[in-house]
Amino acid sequence: MAEQIRRQIGLRLIPSGGSLPSERELAALFGVGRATVQQAVRLLEAERLVESRRGRHGGTFVIAPSSDDLAMDYLLVRLRRDAGRVKEALVFRSHVETVASELAASTRRKSELREIEAAYTRSESAESDIEFMMHDTQFHLAVARAGRNRFIVESVERLRLVLNDAFTALPGSELWHERSRREHAAILAAIQARDGTAAREAMMQHLASTERSIHALLAAL
Repeated sequence: MAEQIRRQIGLRLIPSGGSLPSERELAALFGVGRATVQQAVRLLEAERLVESRRGRHGGTFVIAPSSDDLAMDYLLVRLRRDAGRVKEALVFRSHVETVASELAASTRRKSELREIEAAYTRSESAESDIEFMMHDTQFHLAVARAGRNRFIVESVERLRLVLNDAFTALPGSELWHERSRREHAAILAAIQARDGTAAREAMMQHLASTERSIHALLAAL
């Protein structure tokens, strides 16, 4: 159970600062007892992924590394430890997500296109790095789902789990967000036009920009 919650946090689908469902809701969702839920939460607390707060507005909340020195230390330790794995993931990503965007352009349905458009629109109005990261993940997963290939979707999810620590550690700035939005817009336009070649090329340019930033980050660790 801890691994399933960790996956949602790792994908940034439960954003930093966001709260987990209550113990009762988690127990019902996973079909386990509350003792199992409590044990899973304790494991996540030990990893500095979540923290429990008491009081009227209490609950269990995802820790933002940028606002917690210890959490950021844990993140940087993971990055140093997993640097080789991150580099391998970047190579794999350059193949998988370009194919994903090309497939999406040719096979997407209207409902799937609306999902991609919604994720892009939400990223335009994001007011923080945390918000932007969540919508960025939603955009890439929506593109993968639009290709309707389960193996590609699983691969893109796995890549986000490996790479999201690196994305979080990148220095956040409006300039970086704006560049990503422009690159996402080009991907979206190609998918809207059902132009697989253009979608592949737009995704390739987007991934290359991000790859350069992550390699620079890893070199600085």
